[in-house]
Amino acid sequence: MFDVKTYIRRREILKKKIKSGLILLPGNEEIPMNYPGNTYRFRQDSTFLYYFGIDVPNVIGIIDADSGEDILFGNDFEVDDIVWMGPQPTIKNLALKSGVKKTLALNKAKDAVSDAVLAGRKIHFLPQYHSRSQMTLGDITGIMPKCINAHKSVELIKAVIEQRLIKSSEEVKEIEFALDISFQMHTYAMIMTMPGMYEREVAGGIDGITYSMGKGNSFPTIFSIHGETLHNHHYDNLMKSGDLVVNDSGAESLNNYASDITRTFPVNGKFTDKQKEIYTIVLNAQMTAIKAMKPGRKFIDVHMLASKVIASGLKDAGLMKGNIDEAVKQGAHALFFPHGLGHNLGLDVHDLEGLGEDYIGYDEKLRRSDQFGLAYLRYAKELKPGMVMTIEPGIYFIPQLIDLWKSEKKFSQFINYDKLNSYRTFGGIRIEDDVLVTRNGYRVLGDPIPKTVEDVEYFCSSEFKDELRQE
Repeated sequence: MFDVKTYIRRREILKKKIKSGLILLPGNEEIPMNYPGNTYRFRQDSTFLYYFGIDVPNVIGIIDADSGEDILFGNDFEVDDIVWMGPQPTIKNLALKSGVKKTLALNKAKDAVSDAVLAGRKIHFLPQYHSRSQMTLGDITGIMPKCINAHKSVELIKAVIEQRLIKSSEEVKEIEFALDISFQMHTYAMIMTMPGMYEREVAGGIDGITYSMGKGNSFPTIFSIHGETLHNHHYDNLMKSGDLVVNDSGAESLNNYASDITRTFPVNGKFTDKQKEIYTIVLNAQMTAIKAMKPGRKFIDVHMLASKVIASGLKDAGLMKGNIDEAVKQGAHALFFPHGLGHNLGLDVHDLEGLGEDYIGYDEKLRRSDQFGLAYLRYAKELKPGMVMTIEPGIYFIPQLIDLWKSEKKFSQFINYDKLNSYRTFGGIRIEDDVLVTRNGYRVLGDPIPKTVEDVEYFCSSEFKDELRQE
């Protein structure tokens, strides 16, 4: 947890934004994996962590915007629980670490909300992403669980997003802590990967690092020679000489802040000429986008800039043709780059996504595009100092998508389908870093992880691995 003053200050800011009513913030519960006593790894709700910092299941926080009172609801462990779980801090002691003076039993939360409703007061709560939380809120509020999200407080959503999007210096330090773990994860993967290994042999080691140094993964690791599948979470492929492997992985700090880094490297340590050409295009797009990051610039404009670098590079490679500005405007490049440039990062790896992307990245003035590729841009609005964004362009050769567009003769004035035939089994390349928007520009967070062609090949080389063994 941070200093107690941090949580008191965060709640005070929220009260001023909401002004009136009860703000109801339930923590998460433990979820059974295959029987009641065998649960998934517990992860606290990020907004509850932000305002209370208490990382235990089955607690509920109420922030009274009228009286200024904060209440934590939860139950202390009984002796039967302690036999299995050991001594635990009391709800009172946990509350004091968060600056909350009043605690009540968990079942009293329903009474507090009922009293407020009878008094005609507004109850504010956020949309819930898990059915268990919907059931809990349904029980407390009297609203049918399946209807809970229809009653969400848009006022609270906007207030929380506005507050959480801007990271304090202590939050940036937490992200950098997670990035220290990422450095170990990615360099480990480059050093350990060799032809003849299964993906799981490396992916398991990557995940082990997240637990040995932090709170675990910030999202399920993507480690695959089939990089053309954007979110590939299985690790059953045998890695062969000539394959490229995409490692998109992240860790959580001890205070649950996320990192998210992607590197793509050759399994045998040496890019082919074709791989090097495509890799260099992606790297140029990423570096150009990073250098364009500054307050006041719309992130959609940075995305479009990266898209033009990719399209121009693909034209030089003979895969695209015609007027590049027009090709990007119409979305022809999305055959190769079918996702957004990046997303916000913080307590969530897709920060605040559970509250609704259109509330985060768009507004009344800037609506989400329905164009393929651009529609997946998670954040489009102006950048502000204190935001942390991922910058992760990529180029992918997806056979099914290529076949569909070719059969429709889609953008045939911009795409060289004949040359694409020799790239069907290429896979994909993505390069990603985490970038802080500063007052005057940007700062790439974390220690540099190899990403130039020369540095990647050196880290993956047998010579470098031999040097490590001799040390």
